[in-house]
Amino acid sequence: MRGLAVWLAIWGLAGAAEPDAAYVAQIEKGRAARVERLLRDEGWLTLVGLHFLAPGSNSVGSAPDNAIVLKNVPAHLGTIVLNERGVVAITLNPAEDVRVDGEQVLTATLREAGAMPATRVTAGTVSFFVIDRGGKKALRVRDTASERRAKFAGIEYFPIDPSWRIEADWVWFDRSREVTIKNILGQEMRALVPGMAVFERDGKTFELLPLIEGGDQPMMFVISDLTSGEETYAAARFVYAEPPMGGKVMLDFNEAINPPCAFTPFATCPLPPKENRMEIAVRAGEKDYRGDRE
Repeated sequence: MRGLAVWLAIWGLAGAAEPDAAYVAQIEKGRAARVERLLRDEGWLTLVGLHFLAPGSNSVGSAPDNAIVLKNVPAHLGTIVLNERGVVAITLNPAEDVRVDGEQVLTATLREAGAMPATRVTAGTVSFFVIDRGGKKALRVRDTASERRAKFAGIEYFPIDPSWRIEADWVWFDRSREVTIKNILGQEMRALVPGMAVFERDGKTFELLPLIEGGDQPMMFVISDLTSGEETYAAARFVYAEPPMGGKVMLDFNEAINPPCAFTPFATCPLPPKENRMEIAVRAGEKDYRGDRE
């Protein structure tokens, strides 16, 4: 009996997929680069505010009588006006050192983030610019001296498991499907999806839908699984993949990452479509971030 146990143990070890050194080095290099991006001045850890603009005049500053109250800026920084055409303009307090794209001006039109770089307003370590979320204009606020950045707790990972590097079949649709994607704020957007990645795992078939930004950008699969809300971030994780070639697409769940919302409450992250809610425990990639998200 003991001999059988030893034999089974040997075969169990032999059958387990062990990552080779080059693969481990590749994954670890990617993880180091990701942490470096998070810690940059433009990383998610410096995001400290998301303030939707009301039509008309919006006073901005650190004083509590402002319509938009920001920390670590002058008491009365200036006034932002959102007109009926959706144009956003700012008038600054001339007594304060506030810059618009690095220049001292009294008034400026604020170009929102999009095809062109957004106009950036800076006061000390704090900066903000205009974004559009669901047809509503908002200020996205960063602070390079944010406490969240200073107290970054690092990222925990599941052990690297090569079996979660899956070559999936790519199935093109006869015509692109329109899929409704919700974000964490409850807003909806429409996305055209040209195909799906199909693979089997633990006796189950999965048909995952990507979000595609176009150009040479990788496909993004927004997924959840049975670890979500327990070992991993509750809302979702992201898995990126290069465009399909030869009817195949490589999905490496060891590279699954937390969305920005895992690091800051001021990001607006997409939630997985129903097809991407995997009824399986994906113990690969990033675990839930345990640092402060308040």
